[in-house]
Amino acid sequence: MFQKRQLRIIYLVILIIVLVLVYKSFTQHGPPAAEGDVEQTSGGNEAMLKPSAPVLVVVYYETLCPDSKNFVLHQLQPAFDRAPELMDIEFVPFGKASWTTKSDGSLEFDCQHGPIECEGNTIHACVVEAVREPRTRLAMVACMIQNNIMPRDIFYRCAKEHGVEIESIKKCYDSPHGAELLKVHGEATHALRPAVSFIPTVTLDGAQYVQKSILKDLFGNVCQVVAGRGPKPDVCK
Repeated sequence: MFQKRQLRIIYLVILIIVLVLVYKSFTQHGPPAAEGDVEQTSGGNEAMLKPSAPVLVVVYYETLCPDSKNFVLHQLQPAFDRAPELMDIEFVPFGKASWTTKSDGSLEFDCQHGPIECEGNTIHACVVEAVREPRTRLAMVACMIQNNIMPRDIFYRCAKEHGVEIESIKKCYDSPHGAELLKVHGEATHALRPAVSFIPTVTLDGAQYVQKSILKDLFGNVCQVVAGRGPKPDVCK
């Protein structure tokens, strides 16, 4: 009789302990989330862009290239003016250039259209680093590329026209930092796959797609990329 009472007490104590543990677990962590409430995420490069995210437009160009000039003035600028919310634009001024490191550690560049283009590319590299406001940065590139045969003069004129601070950018392109920036753009250009065969080359969210189509109708191609994520924006209809 006594043993049975002891066993009942032990069972009761164990039951109370179990109930307390279950209660604590429930109150500390909460009930499991419903399937529809769980936020679905992906890591690394496989993360999907939100439908509302702007398309990353990266322009690989050179400053004395007529095709680069034509694209910036007649495709890129009008497309951005039409729907700036659809695009994040980055510039890679380098083109079909190369560089060597001299014995003293300095960099020497060889550009498709000669030394003047190398100077222009360096100035553009300093400008796109310093000017981060999207509309002003695009306006500066478009202004300078219209007449880059005298890179320093056109930079001064465009900077004054668009209210861009001059001295820090001048310090950049007159120092080794400008050359280092240009080298970074060169490395980015050479790393592109498929390799660059035409300038300008333009990527949309990292993909080259059909370059002839992008160069002739950037806005239409940006709209296609956005529409591939979800509903087509009204501006694209």
